[in-house]
Amino acid sequence: MNDQVKKTGLEEAITAVAAREKVTEFYFVACGGSNALLMQGQYIMDREAKGIAAYSYSSAEFLARAPVRLGKNSVVVTCSHSGNTPETIAATRYAREAGALTIAFTHKPESELDEAAEQSIYYEFDPLSVGEKHNAILLVQLVLGSLKELEGNTKFDLAKKAIPTLHDKAEKVKAAHAEGAKAWAESYKREPVIYTMSSGSCYSIAYSFAICLLQEMQWVNSAAIHSGEYFHGPFEITDFDTPFIILKTLANSRKMDERALAFAEKYSKRLLVLDAKEFGVEEVAGEAAEYLVPIMFTALLRTYAVALSDSRGHPLSVRRYMWRMEY
Repeated sequence: MNDQVKKTGLEEAITAVAAREKVTEFYFVACGGSNALLMQGQYIMDREAKGIAAYSYSSAEFLARAPVRLGKNSVVVTCSHSGNTPETIAATRYAREAGALTIAFTHKPESELDEAAEQSIYYEFDPLSVGEKHNAILLVQLVLGSLKELEGNTKFDLAKKAIPTLHDKAEKVKAAHAEGAKAWAESYKREPVIYTMSSGSCYSIAYSFAICLLQEMQWVNSAAIHSGEYFHGPFEITDFDTPFIILKTLANSRKMDERALAFAEKYSKRLLVLDAKEFGVEEVAGEAAEYLVPIMFTALLRTYAVALSDSRGHPLSVRRYMWRMEY
């Protein structure tokens, strides 16, 4: 399994959740981009679970906070792409020792994280594409599949039916944005600050784009702003030349994005607005669509990030500190 992931482990993980005598809470624990990914798990659980609580933590915070509820009725989902993130490995071991069912997402079978968890889900990685073994797709299925087994939730079947259509939809959306992404990159390549804003299931995508693609990979100052918090402080930085990337999500949260956008449009001329309705996911996924559009945004935003890196002459692989020195 080192060279190629033969089996995801998704079905086994769902079966392990269903086999628990009682499940009262899910913890989603990771760092950086993996933390942003697992925020989506908490969002789905909050929206769908009737009798199960959900919490999202950075790995170090999870260890420092040491939730007293953690125990045999807990499911702890962790993630590390490399499988060697120390804080996430420690968090997984801590949760397992406390009696929780531990499920790890990783791109690296037989990694230290893989060994630390009871169950592992192995995913493939191509940030410019949408595949059925992408971590976000598998996460949606883990959460909704678990809720189907535990509470009879019906959204799992909706999502599973829609997933095979997402790759082609994403390719069409990326092609439609290809020239626009290049023009945006040329226009924004000297911006010292770019803000990202969204809400609901897509806030984690705004967060990931800000801290991983802009800060980590492009050394561009950024902050992720929740649309519902925009009018409680952040809107004071809005000006005619303040750059924003605004992701309009679906379902109940969309109203927050639209309200924030209506204000930003009045006072800033530097807006990139990307709309989940453009993806066409609702027509195939129905009420489960809001849980699938984050993966579509991930692929589309990567297109913009690649264009920005080309215009700035700064490859996405270049780091100043990460993997280069002790920290």
